[in-house]
Amino acid sequence: MSTDPASPAGTGDATTPTFNEAFKVWFKIGCLSFGGPAGQIAMMHRILVEEKKWIDEARYLHALNYCMLLPGPEAQQLATYVGWLLHGVRGGLTAGLLFIVPGALVMLGLSLIYVLATGVPVVDGALFGIKAAVLVVVVEAILRIGKRSLKTGLLIGIAATAFIGIFFLQIPFPLIVIAAALIGFLVARVAPRQLGIKPFDGPRAPPRPGRWRVAAKATATWFAIWWAPVAIVVLMLGPNHVLVSLGVFFSKLAVVSFGGAYALMAYMAQEAVEAQGWLKLAEMVDGLGLAETTPGPLILVTQFVGFLAAYRDAAPFTPLVAAMLGAAMTTWTVFAPSFLWIFAGAPFIEDLRSNTRLAGALAAITAAVTGVILNLAVWFTLHVLFRNITEVETGPLRWFAIEWASLDVRAAVLAAIAAALVFALHRGLIETIAIMAALGIAVRLTLGA
Repeated sequence: MSTDPASPAGTGDATTPTFNEAFKVWFKIGCLSFGGPAGQIAMMHRILVEEKKWIDEARYLHALNYCMLLPGPEAQQLATYVGWLLHGVRGGLTAGLLFIVPGALVMLGLSLIYVLATGVPVVDGALFGIKAAVLVVVVEAILRIGKRSLKTGLLIGIAATAFIGIFFLQIPFPLIVIAAALIGFLVARVAPRQLGIKPFDGPRAPPRPGRWRVAAKATATWFAIWWAPVAIVVLMLGPNHVLVSLGVFFSKLAVVSFGGAYALMAYMAQEAVEAQGWLKLAEMVDGLGLAETTPGPLILVTQFVGFLAAYRDAAPFTPLVAAMLGAAMTTWTVFAPSFLWIFAGAPFIEDLRSNTRLAGALAAITAAVTGVILNLAVWFTLHVLFRNITEVETGPLRWFAIEWASLDVRAAVLAAIAAALVFALHRGLIETIAIMAALGIAVRLTLGA
C-alpha cells in the first residue's frame, strides 16, 4: 500500500499491486475503454475487483458513488480514485491520464482526417451513416438514464421542466443544473423518498485527520495546473485569442458537466454553435459520432470542437498547428478539474457517502439531465432528418417550424436500421457504428449526395 499521506488507510481484504503492475493494467484499460461510462465502469469492475482483486466490492461502489456526485466523466474519475487508493497521488494521476490519452490521440487523428478528407465520398458517406447511429445512441441513453433516475413523480416533473426550459425557453444549461441541485438539496431534507433515496441510517465514519490540509494543497496545486495554459496564452497572444476563449469556455463547461457528453452537447450547441459560431450543429453530431468510436471518455467530443474552432481561426499559426493547440487546450481544461475533484475531495469521501442532502441534489441533477438529453435527441433528430428547419420565436418561447417536404428519406431509413440494430438485435455500440458507417458509404457511392 502506498505511504502517500493523502491516500486512504486501506482497501479492505484486497491485494495491492506494485506500481509497475498497476501501470500496465491502467494502460490496458485506457486502450480498451470503449462503450461509454456504463461499459467502462463494468469493465473496470471486472478487471480490478473480480480478476485482479485489487479493491473489494464495497470500496469500488463507494468510490463510484462519490464520482457520481461530481461534474465530469465519472468513469475517468473512478479510475483516478482507484489509482489514488492504491498508490496515492502518483497512482491517481497515472490511472486518470492513461484513461484519457489513448482516446485523445485517436480523436486527434480522426479530427485531422475530418478536416483534410471532408468532400471525399467515402469519408462523407461514413459520417452520413454515423449520424444515424448517433441519433439512436442518444435515444438509447435517454431510456437507460431515465429508467435508472426517474423513480418518482417529482423526478419525472424535474426532467419535464428541464426539457421545457432548455428546448422552448432557451434557459442556459448551467442554470438548469443549479436549480435542480437546489431543489434536490432542499427536498432531501424533508422528504428524501420523493427523490427516490433512503435516509442514511448506518454508522458514520469519523472525520479523516488532516483532510482540510490535504484538500487545500490539492486545490491550490490543481487550480494552478488547470489555469496555467490559459494564463500563458493570454500573456503571449492576448485575452481575445481563440485559444483563450476555448480555455475559458471549456473550464466553465467542466464545472457544470453533470450527465456526461450527451447533456454537454446541449450546452455546447447553445454556446459553441449559436453564440460563438465555432462549428455547425451537423459538425457537432459528426464529432459525437467520432467520439463514440474511440476508447476513453465520450466527453472527448469537446476536443473535436476545440480542434475545429482553432482550425478556423488559426492566426498567428498555420491551421493544423492551431487546431492541435486548440485540441490540447480543450482537453486540458476539460479534464484537469476532474483531478482536482478527486485529490481534494477524496479525504471527505466518508462524509459525502452518508450525506442525504448531497444524494438528493445528485438525484435531481440526474433527472434534469435526462430532460436535457431529451432536448438533444429532439434537436438532433430534426436537424439530421430534415434539410429545411426554421427557428421561430414567439415572445419568450422558441420552437422549430419544419418543412416536411425536406425530409431526407435516406437518413430516415438509416436511422430506422440503426434503431433495429440497437433495440431489436441488441448489437453493441462499436458494431452498430461500424455497420452504419459502411451503409452510409454504400448510400453515398451508389446514390450520390
